[in-house]
Amino acid sequence: MGGTGWRGGGSGGRGGGDGGPKRALRLILAPGYADGELGFRKALGEKTDLGVGLAGGAFADSHTELRQDRFIRGESYRGDGARASLSLYHDFPQQGPIPLAGILRVESHYSKYTRDATTDRAFSMPEAQTEVNARAGLRLGGREPYLVPNLAMEVSAWYESRYRLAPMDYGYGGDRRIEPNSQLFWGRALLIYNKPTSPARFLVTLSGGTSIRADRFSAYRLGGDLPMASEFPLSLPGYYYEEISARRYGLLGGSYIVPLSRDKRTWTGMATASTALVDYAQGFAQKGKTHSGVGLGAAYQSPSKAWHVLTGYGYGFNAARGHGNGGHTIGLLVQFDFQRAEIPFFHPTDPNRGLHHILRDQRSLPLPSRLLPSRLRQNN
Repeated sequence: MGGTGWRGGGSGGRGGGDGGPKRALRLILAPGYADGELGFRKALGEKTDLGVGLAGGAFADSHTELRQDRFIRGESYRGDGARASLSLYHDFPQQGPIPLAGILRVESHYSKYTRDATTDRAFSMPEAQTEVNARAGLRLGGREPYLVPNLAMEVSAWYESRYRLAPMDYGYGGDRRIEPNSQLFWGRALLIYNKPTSPARFLVTLSGGTSIRADRFSAYRLGGDLPMASEFPLSLPGYYYEEISARRYGLLGGSYIVPLSRDKRTWTGMATASTALVDYAQGFAQKGKTHSGVGLGAAYQSPSKAWHVLTGYGYGFNAARGHGNGGHTIGLLVQFDFQRAEIPFFHPTDPNRGLHHILRDQRSLPLPSRLLPSRLRQNN
């Protein structure tokens, strides 16, 4: 359900504080794809920031047809696309310790679809699509964009409308349709908390949404456990990523995190569980409307807190598979925080700093003492 804006996934306060920079850049790079937004602080007054976004690339809008555990190659195809957006982020007067922000976003999105090597020749492809999307939301609090934040609270409500300029029938004899207008309504409540007297912490998320005239390109997609894949991930351990397509859904999930190392931070273990009640999108019905999954995982955080690595196993109780119900997944997530890195990732005037330093033995480099990790300064 869309990407995270430069302020969209934070704690709800103003990026950088009153003394922060006037501009901020969020940039995501992947092979053949880029997604970025340039934010201008106080662009429209003391309480309103402006964001200008551009995204797109090869395979950005590809469609993978998944129905009841089956990857249907003949109905899957490549989609290349580009989008441009304009966003307003407004801070309302704070009445307590939790900030309230309003978000308004207008986006233009162009997609071009082509057959790949496995698309059925009898399958009628959708024509290139141009759509205009508008999103409005209120967010109380928020969650920082980390794999496992230490503390967060959010209550938010959202509306999004998608207008297609070339609605049409496609598929096998026009058995599916791109609607002229789809509307989405959803909300989320989230809490990540640890008691002062306990090193363990827990995460609880409750979300739900409904839609009007949802099609394959706008339905809610549930499944998998990739917390950074979108601003509002709909996670179900043990399921394929975005395996379930729904017009309406309710999702309750939780995780319990306990320390495994003596310092109570470097190594942690996690147990997670999620359950969802769904009303399937047209053409994606399954036998039951309930889907549940559980998972176990372990995480490592480097001494500088720059590296965070998480691996986990998930089991989906109701995931439809060829042998019956029950799906298994194994995942690995890696996050690197540039702001927390003790060594700059790249320095244009000194090739011995940054990435070159990371890839070589740190002890062999003639670096100034202030650039070395604290554990190495004593030996330098």
